[in-house]
Amino acid sequence: MRTGAAAGHVGYYHEAILYDSDEHLLAVVLPFLLGGVEAGEPTVVGFGGRNAELVRRALPAGSGVTFLPGGDVYARPTSAIRSYRRLLGSYVADGARQIRIVGELPPAALGSTWDWWARYESAINHAYDDFPLWSMCAYDARTTPARVLADVARTHPRVALPDGSHVPTDVYTEPARYLAEQRPMLPDPVQRTAPAVELVDPAPAEARDAVRAAYRGQFPVDHLDDLVVSVSEVVSNALRHGAPPVRMRLWSAPDRMVVTVDDRGPGPGDPYAGLLPAGNGAAGGLGLWISHQSCNHVALHRDTDGFTIRLTAGNPYFPV
Repeated sequence: MRTGAAAGHVGYYHEAILYDSDEHLLAVVLPFLLGGVEAGEPTVVGFGGRNAELVRRALPAGSGVTFLPGGDVYARPTSAIRSYRRLLGSYVADGARQIRIVGELPPAALGSTWDWWARYESAINHAYDDFPLWSMCAYDARTTPARVLADVARTHPRVALPDGSHVPTDVYTEPARYLAEQRPMLPDPVQRTAPAVELVDPAPAEARDAVRAAYRGQFPVDHLDDLVVSVSEVVSNALRHGAPPVRMRLWSAPDRMVVTVDDRGPGPGDPYAGLLPAGNGAAGGLGLWISHQSCNHVALHRDTDGFTIRLTAGNPYFPV
């Protein structure tokens, strides 16, 4: 039987914490964690170093709360989903009737790569809904950009408050609708320069060769191999499932390579494409799944002109 605010709820009970002080954060998190331990539920913290230590110090010795290495969990959205589903599955296999997790994304995720983490926050409402999970995602309202907070409200059904209440956000949007929306792609500064490579309707082999030829040692060579595979898959998808012309552009910077592939088609029909494995044979699903696991950032954009995917290898962060 589930306990606390999620009692009687079936599936995933997803909340945000929008805190403005350490005291605010602890006032929400400590009762949540201690209540889980008291109920005999698996109770987990996925915070980064500072907040993990803040909570650890505030808990009684031997509290029974599990602390995850937050930085490792949130390397990429696909790896986070895969890791958490594996963890949740293990708890359920051991008989858990409810699992409590409080976590936070690393600060870097709230900048130029926020778009795929916003997709993550939306998609997990579906991806975790087959588990009896109650989770809280913490955001520091003092430092989190307004555009990120707007997405947080739309991807979390509720906000947990220090007085113990759980308030609907009122603007929560179901993931299938949220993920299908058109939204602008933040331009990488390197895209303000002329591309080093520009190809029209390239064969996958031609696209692979172009990526290898443009490599200047900006990042480890195994990351180059990942980018080559990702570009090949994305180009193949565009040629097979998109509408011509298919255009590939590549920019090279001292710390990264950026590749865009666009066509005149509408893009994948599956709103979860890339974040979850395509188990239904969806067109292009495997290529997007591979690219989301291999690249340091993947951005998707659709508008009336067609669909664009941008792949980044190396450092994906830039000022926004």
